[in-house]
Amino acid sequence: MNASGLDFEKPILELERKIEELKNLTETEKIDLSSEIKQLMQRLEKLKREIFENLTAWQRVQIARHPQRPYSLDYIGLIMKDFVQLHGDRLFSDDKALVAGLARLNGRKVMIIGHQKGRDTKENLLRNFGCAHPEGYRKALRAMRLAEKFSVPIVIFIDTPGAYPGVGAEERGQAHSIAFNLREMVAVGVPIIVFVIGEGGSGGALGIGIGDRVCILENAYYSVISPEGCAAILWRDRAKAPEAAEALKLTAGDLLKMGIVDEIIKEPLGGAHRDAEACAKNIKAAIEKYLQELLPLPKKELLEKRYKKFRKIGVFKEGKQ
Repeated sequence: MNASGLDFEKPILELERKIEELKNLTETEKIDLSSEIKQLMQRLEKLKREIFENLTAWQRVQIARHPQRPYSLDYIGLIMKDFVQLHGDRLFSDDKALVAGLARLNGRKVMIIGHQKGRDTKENLLRNFGCAHPEGYRKALRAMRLAEKFSVPIVIFIDTPGAYPGVGAEERGQAHSIAFNLREMVAVGVPIIVFVIGEGGSGGALGIGIGDRVCILENAYYSVISPEGCAAILWRDRAKAPEAAEALKLTAGDLLKMGIVDEIIKEPLGGAHRDAEACAKNIKAAIEKYLQELLPLPKKELLEKRYKKFRKIGVFKEGKQ
């Protein structure tokens, strides 16, 4: 976690620093401060619950973007074994903003696909800040077809501000690659389990977002546009991003109510960056649960249910005025 933290986290960080100071003083000066430390720990726990159990939509967006939040490769390392990465789309190049490969989960082979951001400026430039190019989506589809060929279930991690909007990406068919993936993923004949682990931005997320089960982490978001982009369009003022975040209904709770996602994956209090292993354990449990449900289904039934799942999104009934 960065030293300054997010604005609403600062009271928590101050208390944590105070507790650390008292612990160091206890060790160096041999002074018994256990009573004071205990009181501060109780106060810290209460403060955490007051703050993190009443977050606004914009605050959850900030947590989803936290620089220390676990990314796809972090979860792969914590959940899977024997990960072998696949590279390239066999047409243009290897897009490092999107990773794909085979791994083992409790001895079972699975295909893993996910957006990947960087931890520093150099890696972020290499990973293009998690914004995939057309070749990234083509690589993902190549991995899915390989999984289908060998009857291997697919697990997908979504974490992107959006697909890369540059001229080169458009020249190579960005919109076509995403649309093509949407069509093709509906017909992939193996179970697909999707997790939104951080940012779920627009078509960049949808390009690998079709699945039999779509889950979202408690502090992740999934939206047609970023709050800043929405604010710039509606109010011509990016400072209105907090209001836009509320209007977009992009939080896990909103998405579950609307039937966009199937399950909210619990995060440690304060966010996944505070205990990546605990969060990975919750994701792993969800994968295991859904594989047990989906693997026994005949291919025809699996695809019919997947198709119906997405066709019913956005359906509404008109009431009398």
